[in-house]
Parts: sequence; C-alpha cells; structure tokens
Amino acid sequence: MSESFIEVVAQDGGRFNAYIARPAQGSGPGLVLLQEIFGINDYLKGMADRYAEEGYVVVVPDLFWRMKPGIQLGYGEADMKQALGYLERFDIDRAVDDIAATMAALRALPEQAGKIGAIGYCLGGKLAMLSAARTDVDCAVSYYGVGLEALLDEVPAIRCPMVFHFPEQDSYCPPETRERISAALKTRPQIEQYVYPGCDHAFATPGRAHYDKPATMMAYSRSLAMLRKVLGPVYDLNALWEQHCYYEFVTRDVDAVMPTMVAEPYVNHVPTMTGGVGHDHLKRFYTHHFVHSNPEDTKLIPISRTIGADRVVDEFVFSCTHTCEIDWLLPGVAPTGKYFEVPMLAVVCFRGDKLYNEHIYWDQASVLAQVGLIDPKGLPVAGIESARKLLDESLPSNQLMGAKAARSNPA
Repeated sequence: MSESFIEVVAQDGGRFNAYIARPAQGSGPGLVLLQEIFGINDYLKGMADRYAEEGYVVVVPDLFWRMKPGIQLGYGEADMKQALGYLERFDIDRAVDDIAATMAALRALPEQAGKIGAIGYCLGGKLAMLSAARTDVDCAVSYYGVGLEALLDEVPAIRCPMVFHFPEQDSYCPPETRERISAALKTRPQIEQYVYPGCDHAFATPGRAHYDKPATMMAYSRSLAMLRKVLGPVYDLNALWEQHCYYEFVTRDVDAVMPTMVAEPYVNHVPTMTGGVGHDHLKRFYTHHFVHSNPEDTKLIPISRTIGADRVVDEFVFSCTHTCEIDWLLPGVAPTGKYFEVPMLAVVCFRGDKLYNEHIYWDQASVLAQVGLIDPKGLPVAGIESARKLLDESLPSNQLMGAKAARSNPA
C-alpha cells in the first residue's frame, strides 16, 4: 500500500500527523495503533496495513511529535539508545490526550463506520490500557505493556472489553509483578489475559531478537476475536470457504479460485509439503498439480466444521480412486487404480473476506497402505478403517494394540 497520512489537531491546538491505512472495502470500524518507543516505523506501518486487510480504518498517531515529529527508528543498539532518550522525556498524560484527539479525527473521516478500538505494543501497551481507562474507546488490546504495575489504580475505570498479552519471561515484567497486575485485572470481568510460555518482551515484532512466530499468531487471533466481537466487521467465513471449495472441486476453475484469496496467499499440505507461497507460485500449483489433478470420483464427506473469528477448521473424509497421479497427495506415484478413504483436517485462515492460508493434514501412512505402497502388517498403521471409524464410532477401538488392549478392555 502507498503511504498516507492525516493531520490531527491536538486538544491544546497543536497539529501532528498520523499514518492511515484504509480497507479495500472503502470503509470500516476504526482502529488506533499505538507505537513502541521507536516511532511510526516500518513495523507499525506494516501492522496498520495488515489490520486494514481485516476491514479496519487504521491510524497510527505520531505520539513523539512534541519532542520531534516523524521519528522512525529501528531496533539496533544506537536506535535503542535514542529511543530510550525520547522515552525519558515522554509526557504520557499528554499522549493520552493526543490519542483522544486521534480518535476524534478518526471518527470525523467519512470512511470510518461504527466503533473504534485501540491496540498498542510495549509503550503502546501501556497507552492502550490508559486509553481504555480515560477515553471512550470501545475496546483495547495491550501487548506486553511496560510499567502497568504503577497504573493499577486506573483499572477500576476500564469499562470496555480488553485483551492483555503477557510474555512469561518478560525481562521488564518479572513473574511476581505480572501476578500483581493480573490480580488487579481479574477484578474487571470484561478483561481477558493471556500468558505466552517461554516468550520474552516484544515477542510479536519480527525484527526483534525475541520474536516468537507461534505466540505471535496465537496472540493475533485472540486480539482479532475480540475486535470482531466488539467492532466487527463480521464476515460469513462459512460461505467464503464453501465458494472457494466449489471452484476447486466442482467447477475446477483456477481463475475463479484465486480471487477468493488475498494478494499473496499460501497453501501447505503438511504431510507432503506441497502447495505454494505467493499468488504466482500458488496459481501454478493449482493449475498443474491440484485443481485438475483430482480423480473424477473425488468426494469430500463433511464431518464437522468450526468457525472462529479469523479461521475455519474443517474435518472431513477425502475419498477417490487413484486413477491419475495426484501430485499434491501422492507426488511421483503412478496411478495404482486403488480406492482409498482418509480423514483430513483443513485449518483455513482468513484476512478480512479473503482466504489467507490453508494448512491441510491427513494420515499419509494410511493412504500409502491403502494404495499398496507399504505393508501395514506389524506396523501401527490403519488403512480405510480409520475413515470408517470416524463415521461410525461403534466400530472396534484399540485393534492395533492387539492382546494388550484385549486384556485391558475385556468387553
């Protein structure tokens, strides 16, 4: 996205800039993104653009403008020293006033529709908490806010829903301090708290030493769930996923599949590591190795579907006769003519109303046994029985355990 800024009029008459990212739909709920001590750098702009993909009108106010407008620092030693210098001079009370002014400017924008939330990281995590206590923001998210223990008298004033993300090993917030903060937050029923085992401060920033991708993804989904519940927009992920699958398996139309996805999606079939990353790579994969590579009798039998704020988890049985090379599932294996059924699980993540990624799981050993590529005798491997038992729970359990299971389960 091309960079864009708006001007905000401060409550005391000054003026400062705020980076803005707009959703493709043209309008949406508002979101104020609150900076670390490094100013509006590439990380903050990238996160603003990402939340715009989710359907929000996002603004990132320059909260250091009173000291020096336009600060953009990286995470190296020299930049860290400079950032700490700005932090020493930072007036947090006036910053909260500037956040309130930013919210007023956001509400005045024609593209802003509905409520407004706030998300902050580090210094911004503290500011998110103060915004929830002192302004009329509709919800807020705090990532590893520093110095929250000194602000616990503000907690009773928090009336909007909030999410707090705490790294277990945050060097700026030792366990005893975190427990004191947590105890205070527990007095507010609308506040959610999450602790991330093994993580240190700034675990959600890719450019920093303690970045932890699994924790970052988990925290993002939890944050988005609260935003969707309070602010919207709410998308019909079931219908979007059904449409995507229709183009894949019914019409087999790659040109119709791709517009259901974000600009740079990815797919990973976990057992075989087939798929693609990025539009062009994935389109080639769909064209040459997936959409037209499934046998004519391919069938998907739905078992369950769980729909969350940003993803669908689909449980189903995949069945077909191996009459052609199925590149994505049995790459390099010539057709065997064997029929097989295998349980599958698809974890499908969305950004806004577009599919972002798919993680597809199945038991490859079961497939190999059914098409005759491995002899399951003596191995802890089930063939078609695993799919059949998924459909009929009354079928025998523990058969692979043999006599040991019979002794422990005499019935």
